[in-house]
Amino acid sequence: MRDSLGKLEREIVACGRCPRLRSWCGQVARIKRRAYQDWEYWGRPVPGFGDPQARIYVLGLAPGAHGANRTGRVFTGDSSGDWLYRALWEAGFANRPESAHRGDGLRLSGVWIGASVRCAPPGNKPSPEEFAACREFAARELALLRRVRVVVALGRLAHDNFLALRGLPRSRFPFSHGAVHACAPLALLDSYHPSRQNTQTGRLTREMLRAVFEEARRLAQ
Repeated sequence: MRDSLGKLEREIVACGRCPRLRSWCGQVARIKRRAYQDWEYWGRPVPGFGDPQARIYVLGLAPGAHGANRTGRVFTGDSSGDWLYRALWEAGFANRPESAHRGDGLRLSGVWIGASVRCAPPGNKPSPEEFAACREFAARELALLRRVRVVVALGRLAHDNFLALRGLPRSRFPFSHGAVHACAPLALLDSYHPSRQNTQTGRLTREMLRAVFEEARRLAQ
């Protein structure tokens, strides 16, 4: 069967390659967080989201246990997503500054968002084997999103995962916020991840994150 974004989404949602992650996602979905007791958690692998004609591909780390693992949309339902979608809106890539749930009417233009690992990992730490098992999904997304010219890696782990799926040595492409790497035919643009660890300490500011997407737009053109 010919590959498509719809086929890939179905395969991602049904994936059971990593028993540890599937068990953890299910456990979180059953126990829930007190603030979300009324939610029916997604509790499954999370597919990508965005514009099929995207020229910019955003690669994150993994769903948050009570974020995307709850809502079913990548980077939705936690503070990292709040920062990311506001930056996309400010840079003109989104029709609204928030992403609340899968049916909220949010639309992206020119951007697709994926993840290095599609299931929420305990402690936000996927194993090397889990990265490897999931790498195919990002590779297939990039192959299907034929107009993509720029990959924005959110954090060092996403940066390293992109290099691994392209078979490129890390020593030649050191991670640094704002750095642009020529990975023909794509440009790799690095950004600190919008995690609380970075945003609450001031390591990443809203202006810095918006500037990353303004640079991504320039590179994509």
